[in-house]
Amino acid sequence: MSRVGKKPITLPKGVQIDLQGQSVKVKGPKGELARSFPTQVSLALEAGHLVVSRPNDAPAVRAMHGTARALINNMVLGVSEGFSKTLVVEGVGYRAELKGKQLVMALGYSHPVPVDPPAGIAFTVDEKAKTITITGIDKELVGQVASDVRSWRPPEPYKGKGLRYTDERVRRKAGKAGKAG
Repeated sequence: MSRVGKKPITLPKGVQIDLQGQSVKVKGPKGELARSFPTQVSLALEAGHLVVSRPNDAPAVRAMHGTARALINNMVLGVSEGFSKTLVVEGVGYRAELKGKQLVMALGYSHPVPVDPPAGIAFTVDEKAKTITITGIDKELVGQVASDVRSWRPPEPYKGKGLRYTDERVRRKAGKAGKAG
């Protein structure tokens, strides 16, 4: 039995779940998320908890069991608390600023790099600390937008310049050793 899949999902105060067949709607103080799941897993509300179960132990069904539970739990956490990712801007002349809701970055190119936030995503920039924070209720979308922003200038290994996550460790290389003798 899946250790992740068999845990019931507890619902915090202010979060409502609407089950209609295999589709799940989660509504909370921060917003609303909806997603449908395959028929390989069954969903049931029992005493204020959502329980995900599976009919058999086929490998595809076992994989979907834990995945479905994790996705629903992320939906519940998203509408109650929200998710965020923080990027650090590292390098001389590299900076980020907000113009309205649009993120505009100077990353060493001959032009500024504008990034428009998709629906449900908000950018915040701390220009002193050189950080960009991406927030939203959909964990998958927050991670994808953070990855897209980072892809404009990933950290390079020689000087460490670029955009990186706050918890990311960039392995540094020594560079040229110079001519010997």
